[in-house]
Amino acid sequence: MPCPIALELETALAAADLLGLPAVVLDLRGQVLAGAGLTLDPAGIEPLLAALSDRRHGPIEPLPAAAGRWLQLDLSWPAGAQAGQALALVREVGAPQAAEPTFRRERDRLCWLADSAPVLMAYCENDALRCSYANRAFVQSLCPAASERGPIGQPLAGAVTPDLADWLQAATAQLERDGEAVCNEQWLTLADGTVIWAELTLAPHVDARGRRHGLYLLVSDHSRHHHAERALLESEERLARFMQAGVEGIVFHRDGHIVDANPALCTLIGQSLHELLERPLLGLIAPEFQPRLARRLDAQEDLCIETSLIAKDGRRIPVELIERGTLQRGTPMRMTVLRDIRERRDVQDQLHYLEHHDALTGLANRHALFSQLEHLMVAARASDTRLALLFIDLDHFKRVNDSLGHAAGDALLKTLASRLGERVRSTDRVARFGGDEFIVLLPGVRSREAIAHVARKLLEALAHPVRIAGSTQDISITPSIGIAVYPDDGDTPDVLIQHADAALHAAKARGRAHSVFFEPRQVSLARDNLVLEGQLGQAIAQEEFALLFQPQVCARDGRFVGVEALIRWNHPERGLLVPDAFIALAEQHRLIVPIGAWVLREAARQARLWHEAGLPLTVAVNLSTLQFQAPDFIASIEQLLAETALPPGWLELELTERMLMDDVPGVLARLAQLRQLGVKLSVDDFGTGYSSLSHLKELPIDKMKIDRSFVRELPQQRESAAIAGAIIELARGLGLTVVAEGVETEAQREFLLAHGCDQLQGMGIGAPMDAVALQAWQRARTSIPT
Repeated sequence: MPCPIALELETALAAADLLGLPAVVLDLRGQVLAGAGLTLDPAGIEPLLAALSDRRHGPIEPLPAAAGRWLQLDLSWPAGAQAGQALALVREVGAPQAAEPTFRRERDRLCWLADSAPVLMAYCENDALRCSYANRAFVQSLCPAASERGPIGQPLAGAVTPDLADWLQAATAQLERDGEAVCNEQWLTLADGTVIWAELTLAPHVDARGRRHGLYLLVSDHSRHHHAERALLESEERLARFMQAGVEGIVFHRDGHIVDANPALCTLIGQSLHELLERPLLGLIAPEFQPRLARRLDAQEDLCIETSLIAKDGRRIPVELIERGTLQRGTPMRMTVLRDIRERRDVQDQLHYLEHHDALTGLANRHALFSQLEHLMVAARASDTRLALLFIDLDHFKRVNDSLGHAAGDALLKTLASRLGERVRSTDRVARFGGDEFIVLLPGVRSREAIAHVARKLLEALAHPVRIAGSTQDISITPSIGIAVYPDDGDTPDVLIQHADAALHAAKARGRAHSVFFEPRQVSLARDNLVLEGQLGQAIAQEEFALLFQPQVCARDGRFVGVEALIRWNHPERGLLVPDAFIALAEQHRLIVPIGAWVLREAARQARLWHEAGLPLTVAVNLSTLQFQAPDFIASIEQLLAETALPPGWLELELTERMLMDDVPGVLARLAQLRQLGVKLSVDDFGTGYSSLSHLKELPIDKMKIDRSFVRELPQQRESAAIAGAIIELARGLGLTVVAEGVETEAQREFLLAHGCDQLQGMGIGAPMDAVALQAWQRARTSIPT
């Protein structure tokens, strides 16, 4: 049913009738709501609907009508009409020219381009700035209450967002005053509330005669560029602040000449900024580095090298030079950072020294010794001379540590090391091989008599009594010296040292305080080891092995919490042997696997007996590498637990750091299997190996044991105290129980307790003892209920 026609439309129709102009009222579907009839050819319907949909104003393209006629409609959209009602004045025109379709296509193409452009655009007629065109993006972004036809036919300022309307009013006034286009950038709020940084342009549409027909309004979103510019500005501001506040020298240069420098650089080289400006950068560099650096600077390379600066007073300053391309206030240039590395060099020199020298005596260490020995052997070979290696061991040195303490032992070692250095030539080399062992290298020796003479001087120097600072007692100690000569006694460092060691043992066998040259017959020790190997093979069957147990107690309250099982060999000829006398040989000949299996069985059996007697103790057993890596090891542990009915949590397996770091994936898999069985796992002698902390944290272990070598020197030895404290802190950080081995004194116990150590083990707690003695020891402790 036709919608009612507003009074204004009726008036318009009446006016058109008086003027003799046919007029109709149309809706958006092209339906005639009032006025004269309108009979179009079907081909004219689609263009009419397009014109109505676009809310076009004014004449539209001629439309084909009935009987070959052509009609042109002049559209308007009266303000009083209901939404979607248009008034069309109709007049008959001639058939359109052939060029008109081309014109329409061009017009449509331009409209498409305008709608596709990233710029928001509109066109206003001079008459009250009524909008006659706006592209789709303009309508969507800037017309908050747009009807279907957008701002077409309306004053543009009333159809757009408020801040654009304000700008448009001011810009129009400026354009009227100056007659020129107005262009500004400002923040602009879009119809959906989005805020953009926009470039706004209001430009006049002027024909060739200078007559203005309308105004173009263009709005471009420059937010991305604005943010980029702001970011660049802020970056440069940060760089400027960094330059001024930085402690490293920074210089900007263009074409190799300094254009800016920070205060840190001026302070470093003692020159003012005024003195540096326009000076060649290479002028700051030490001459020997300039040619190479010049080539790389010319190539505009990013680089990081070490070089030296020349300060104003002529001092050479080692620096790390870092060169990068950059922008300063938008201008490309090069930035050079000059980092003072004098402290780092000092630290590197100290580390290099420590890497090659013994921390206690200052002598070359084992690592440096092998390097020196290889070098001297090459030189001896080239000069066809001989090189003597003297292997020195201090007889009964352990007694000094046991009776006077390790501080006295360390002082004695330092004094004797100094005497060795004073008794040899400047071309000779002295090294601490380890513990109380030293090696002296004598290059260019001509005879055995000359070597023997030097050996006698060293024996006399070392045997002279030593008075330790703070003590009234002289310490007398005798050395033994084994001598091997290159190339007669060995042509590699290892062989030469091995043969000198064999000669050393021969010297000790003579009653000590002797020097002995190597002789091939001294290798009979190898034959002795062969005999010992055979005896080891029979020791299990002959029931010659025994287990002793060393107690472990809670550091806090002294509670008896566990034991470590320690093997001994009741040798039929040599008496009770400790592991050091046979374990290495057992490992070398793979006898350690059956011996280790015996230890596990006996320890588990004894743990079960203790449990039945009301003494539930955890028993720790050391594993060897071969034993742990055996294909059937996991199965053997599972079988052991089943045969002894021992709860898995009472068995603790101790592995060394080296074992944990060999084949990490395989170790992790084995440890996971042991963990599934419920067995406890611990790291033995921690701090003496080379474990990686990144791997250590992945291991499913329960306990970490501090090696006795660190505990022995507590608390007076600063380095050992630092290491022990660090190990305790590390273990606690990983959620592990930490045990200290080798605790002998109350001072050691107090130090360990104060630093958070959980458990203690050592002669100060209890000596290794058999199962019967252990139970008696336990009953004698008043803190343990009987």
